[in-house]
Amino acid sequence: MKKLLLPIIAISCFSFVSTAQVRMPAPSTTQTVKQEFGIGSIELTYSRPSAKGRKIFGELVPYNKLWRTGANAATKIVLTEPLEIGGKRIDTGTYVLYTIPGIDSWDIIFNKGLKNWGTDGYKESEDVARIRVEPMKMKEKMETFTIVFANIKPESCEMHIMWEKTDVGITVKADFRDKVRAQIEAAMQTDKKPYWQAAQFYNEYDTNLPKALENVTKAIAENDKAYWMWIYKAKIQKELGDKEGALASSKKSMELAKEAKNDDYVKINQDFQKGLK
Repeated sequence: MKKLLLPIIAISCFSFVSTAQVRMPAPSTTQTVKQEFGIGSIELTYSRPSAKGRKIFGELVPYNKLWRTGANAATKIVLTEPLEIGGKRIDTGTYVLYTIPGIDSWDIIFNKGLKNWGTDGYKESEDVARIRVEPMKMKEKMETFTIVFANIKPESCEMHIMWEKTDVGITVKADFRDKVRAQIEAAMQTDKKPYWQAAQFYNEYDTNLPKALENVTKAIAENDKAYWMWIYKAKIQKELGDKEGALASSKKSMELAKEAKNDDYVKINQDFQKGLK
């Protein structure tokens, strides 16, 4: 009985070893970057190879040939709102982000081939947009392939594709004014009116100061302890040339800020009042 048991144990151990799963670090890790922008977001999923002492552009990544823009699967980009990218309007949707690197220029390609693996299956007929941009030379070397969003503003940002000492920057713009205006107008028909949001929109994006003042005044009427609204009103009054009204609103804001023990807003009002003199 003992003689039979030993081989069985040995076979079982061998079977366990042969089927055991070994997890190793991925040579090119996958990253997903989600950037809130405008009134939507941009999401990128891409693989990040490292240089490892190799010359990248012109050798590992040939010039003037279609590139998956990373390693493994092709890079994917998701837009939740229509955007203008590199001067081209691109609708809401999910796209493959291909590139054609060059010495003096790069082509950035938005393509519909979501089932493609890398560049396999690519069809030029599925291109949604091609954008030509000039690459920039970086002082510091970027070891790992990187795509980032920078200089984020309400209506514009930049997407940078970087590796080795090459930086390819693409300007992205959002046009959300008509959509937000329509949302505000619709919400004004309901019981809960967005006076505060309307004041910010008309002041910061629609350059309609009288309408901004009207709405911030109504917002304050609903919350007269809101010191942040009082100073906002003061700034609009100053822009409209009403320094006396601006001073009165700022004094009210400072009084309320002191009651709330908010030193930041006390200082903001002190500086604002000095600027009125």
